[in-house]
Amino acid sequence: MWLKPEEVLLKNALKLWATVKSNDYFILQRRRGYGEGSGGLAGLLVGTLDAVLDSTAKVAPFRILHQTPDSQVYWNIACGASEEEIAQHWEWLQQNIMRTLSVFDSSDDITSFVQGKIRGLIAEEGKVSLVQEDDPEKFREALLRFESWFSLPDKEKLVTYYSCSYWRGRVPCQGWLYLSTNFLCFYSYLLGNEVKLVISWVEISRLEKTSSVLLTESIRVCAGGEEHCFSMFLHLQQTFLLMEQLADYAVRRLIDKEMFPSDHILTDPLQITKRGLETHARNEAFRAFFRLPREENLLEVYESFLWLPFSYFNTLGKICVSENYLCFASQDGSQCHLIIPVREILSVEKPDRLSRALTVCMRGKRALRFSEVRDFERLAATIRKKCGNTASPQHSASCQALLECGEDEEGLMVGQRSSSKTVSTEALMNVFHPQDAENLDPKMLKEKMKEQSWQIHFAEYGRGTSMFCTRRTRDLIVRGVPESLRGELWMLFSGAVNDMATHPAHYSELVEASLGASSLATDEIERDLHRSLPDHPAFQSDTGISALRRVLTAYAYRNPKIGYCQAMNILASVLLLYAKEEEAFWLLVAVCERMLPDYFNRRIIGALVDQAVFEDLIREHLTQLTEHMTDLTFLSSVSLSWFLTLFISVLPIESAVNVVDCFFFDGIKAILQLGLATLDYNMDALLCCSDDTEAVTILNRFFDSVTNKDSPLPATVQQAPVGTNDRAAQRVDISDLIKEAYEKYGDIKSEEVESMRRRNKLYVIQTLEDTTRQNVVRVVAQEVRFSGPHMDELYVLFKRQHFLSCYWTAGSAALQHHDPSLPYLEQYQLGLAQFSSLLLLLQPWSPGAYTHTLARWTFRLIDDNHDGLVNFREFCRALDILYSGSFTEKLKFLFKLHLPPAPVLLALTDSAVSKACQPSQSLPLGEEPPAFTRLTVCSPDGPDDGVIRRSPEKGRGKVDLQAYLKQWQDEIQKKEESIKDLPRIEQAQFILLSKTLYGLFHGDPEEEALFRAVARVTSLLLRMEEVGRRLQEDSQASTSPQSPSKTSPSLPQTSSPTKTSPSPPQTCSPSKTSVSPPKASSPTKTSASPPPTSNPAEAIAEQLEAVSVDPEALSPGQDPVSASEEAPSSPKASSDPPSPSSSGTLETETELANTPSEHTAPPSPQGMEWSFSFEQILASLLNEPVLVKFFEKPVDIQKQLDRAKRDQLKLKAQITK
Repeated sequence: MWLKPEEVLLKNALKLWATVKSNDYFILQRRRGYGEGSGGLAGLLVGTLDAVLDSTAKVAPFRILHQTPDSQVYWNIACGASEEEIAQHWEWLQQNIMRTLSVFDSSDDITSFVQGKIRGLIAEEGKVSLVQEDDPEKFREALLRFESWFSLPDKEKLVTYYSCSYWRGRVPCQGWLYLSTNFLCFYSYLLGNEVKLVISWVEISRLEKTSSVLLTESIRVCAGGEEHCFSMFLHLQQTFLLMEQLADYAVRRLIDKEMFPSDHILTDPLQITKRGLETHARNEAFRAFFRLPREENLLEVYESFLWLPFSYFNTLGKICVSENYLCFASQDGSQCHLIIPVREILSVEKPDRLSRALTVCMRGKRALRFSEVRDFERLAATIRKKCGNTASPQHSASCQALLECGEDEEGLMVGQRSSSKTVSTEALMNVFHPQDAENLDPKMLKEKMKEQSWQIHFAEYGRGTSMFCTRRTRDLIVRGVPESLRGELWMLFSGAVNDMATHPAHYSELVEASLGASSLATDEIERDLHRSLPDHPAFQSDTGISALRRVLTAYAYRNPKIGYCQAMNILASVLLLYAKEEEAFWLLVAVCERMLPDYFNRRIIGALVDQAVFEDLIREHLTQLTEHMTDLTFLSSVSLSWFLTLFISVLPIESAVNVVDCFFFDGIKAILQLGLATLDYNMDALLCCSDDTEAVTILNRFFDSVTNKDSPLPATVQQAPVGTNDRAAQRVDISDLIKEAYEKYGDIKSEEVESMRRRNKLYVIQTLEDTTRQNVVRVVAQEVRFSGPHMDELYVLFKRQHFLSCYWTAGSAALQHHDPSLPYLEQYQLGLAQFSSLLLLLQPWSPGAYTHTLARWTFRLIDDNHDGLVNFREFCRALDILYSGSFTEKLKFLFKLHLPPAPVLLALTDSAVSKACQPSQSLPLGEEPPAFTRLTVCSPDGPDDGVIRRSPEKGRGKVDLQAYLKQWQDEIQKKEESIKDLPRIEQAQFILLSKTLYGLFHGDPEEEALFRAVARVTSLLLRMEEVGRRLQEDSQASTSPQSPSKTSPSLPQTSSPTKTSPSPPQTCSPSKTSVSPPKASSPTKTSASPPPTSNPAEAIAEQLEAVSVDPEALSPGQDPVSASEEAPSSPKASSDPPSPSSSGTLETETELANTPSEHTAPPSPQGMEWSFSFEQILASLLNEPVLVKFFEKPVDIQKQLDRAKRDQLKLKAQITK
């Protein structure tokens, strides 16, 4: 590998490097301790030094230096891992550089020329991805070490690397941590002790920072039941955040099957970089803080002061610029932030260059003044470019006046524009419960006071999207939002107003497109429509039901991945009460896709993660409850509905809307705070509980007692408490409860909550994966004979093999067509290539030429539903027969492998057949043969990927439940297959079966005896069939003498076995001939042969050894003899099993043919075909004890599993290379 020229000091390097060859300008050196004489103490010390210092010499012990005769300076220009590689570089220098250097007069010119040439070579061969790295040259060297040490596939993308210590017990091992797209790797080498660690990100269950007395700070990684501790990082926080990102990315891509279509940084796993991940993290934090649409990205950041007209002082903060928004967040503790849509900006002024100030004028006669802006001219140019305006002199006076007198008019909500097209233009609460302005009820008076407080707030802080959000805003939220402003403020604080402004007609288009659509989601929606706030008058009429139907159906159409989930109807119904229909839709989008990610899906991962966060907060803030209730899983089950419905399902509607107010302002933190306050309020009662049932009763009574004394809703809408005892009569006002939650637990920061979410997400997902594994293993274990631990290890291997098909591609079939609605058994499935690789690792017999062919035939046999995929149950059934089956079961399995498939499943084109029959073209592992590439007929419109869509509509269409029920009924009624039910095996398939047995015996200690046994059985079966056929022909001849053409033909005489001029033998059918001559038997064995006889059975026996067709290109349904007719005459293919008669030590061919002639076979009647039943083959093989012993030999299952775990990744790397 060519290196960026770097100056080295040769004086000290002579102790570590030995010169191999040199000339006037270049020196080739070898690292001491490598190559010849590498053993001993010197090799250990040098290897340790290279590993600790991260020297490239550890994996590239050869280098080339450049020098000039009159200079003492040396430049390192190339390195190599082997002598061949460094020799190629040396030869290139000799041929392309040495001749040119003689024309230069100055040494400096020579050095400059050589350095320029080397840099040009690096630029030509450099990878595109390296350009994005901070230091491309050092990264190239690290990539070389990464590829050499861990032997991963070439496609594995190294993201970054760090120096650290790995603790093995109490002993630290100094080395290097390599973080790639799919793996966490560590390497250390100290005095001959090599430590190598490779952990897949999707297997990590815990990733957290820890500290102890011995270690100040370290990173603890839990994976596969083992703990790994890394410490002594230079930048621990940066390393930890990057590890969190990579683990989360792997989980979302491989387990959740996300494709990231709108995020170019994460779309291709082969292009992931450290810089890209850091940018992605900044963008996500920026969007989450300001509640911006997913399309926004953080482009520029400027430090500045912002003038606050309501406080009359400047606050320090940062200006964040995205594609369509200008945002500001304070940093001085004032908790002030502001969002300015570019569409609202009219102009930008620079009134004072000395103070580096900017004035941004907006619609509604508002202006904002930023001062002390770093690079303020660039910011002004950026804003002008985005808003498409340039400042004009007449704007200056108006902007200055606005700054002095403040805002006189209210801003306009973008969501309130009359141009918005909605189906229903009024909130349901305004339709069914319009407020009476003349009502002087005390509750209405208090409601008017709330409205007045908010109007004052709007006058001081602004209204609409560019309103200042401060502590004063939070105080008003805690006290309660007036009914008339609730929808507007929900839209503002959730960021839904920005989504709606960006997509003005999107909802109307979705409603029109989804009108009349029928799918599983629409069926579930129809079922739950009348369960949504059934006591509210708005949803007892067609108006409310129709609006709810349109909102839920439109969202299911917009996001088919989520579709519709329970609890969405409850949330949407509350949103429709206070927001217009289109606004309710965008509020639902904001909740499901931004504020509560992963909540509304099949596994509700987001809710489970927040439950785990809730448990951590309980341990931190409610220690008394933690000590009393050692197991907090009870609280998790109780609090699930709190998170899924935002307390709407447990609180009366008039109280629950106050909780929703806080949620839209503070996010999930508000729900966590309220949950802690609820437990704290009932602490004494919970500490006295003796069981979970009593605790549930206490919490239910408490929620029934919560009221909203300030609610102006009529009694027909408010929900009456269920309990009537004295305990329930003790009312709790929701405003007091929320206020207490903010006072006691308001110090919980949103950043801490997000960090706890990331930490617990890995644990929750691995817990769900373990549950899936337990369910699958429990079901499959009833059908196989593997032990529990062996089943667990098999499942891990099977799941890892599934991931291997997804690691290095962004468009694999397993990712694109993943259907989360499938049952547990079919969540992870293998295609033919992955199945073949895994079977190669686990097969009980020695690998041979027939391994790949048997894998393809096995895949075809065990794929019960013929969808081109094999699930864990089907895989274990086959492996159970191979490992623990009896002799009869294993033989029956091999017998069924060689039966021809059904005509429907093996529809091959003529071109595919001709290609498959070429004996010289064997398919490499990883490619599917034409015969089994597509086992079912796919629709011409669908992609040709071999994956069956079991739920074709993918969330929008109906699932064929009748088909699922029928399949389930068939499995229940499936009876044990009897050997009498098996069809007879034809001549061609019998030949393949015999050759398969030869292949299985290869490498066995009793190989010769096994070959003889198969030869005897084959000869016996052929003779038995010949006798039966002759008896049948004689009986037919005696009953129909008038048909002489059907009588048995005469048998010609055969030649002596000692003749050396062979002639091709013929089969029973005159149209089928062999293409390679048989081998002559040993002369010493001719005396033991029976008298010369000639019959068709002898020809078949000879053909078994003579036919030379590549089995890799054949299917069980194809005649190898007919395939050989099309093949050119060539030496025997390498895929044939080795001949057992070499060196005259075996009598295989003599016993197989049992005839003194191997050169002339008799003709056979027209159309004669041989076939055998399974009983005949079984009875014949049972007479050979050596065969029975071979198939009933016990298999060391644990040894096979350990070998598979060790070599699984290596095999994938070999295949890809």
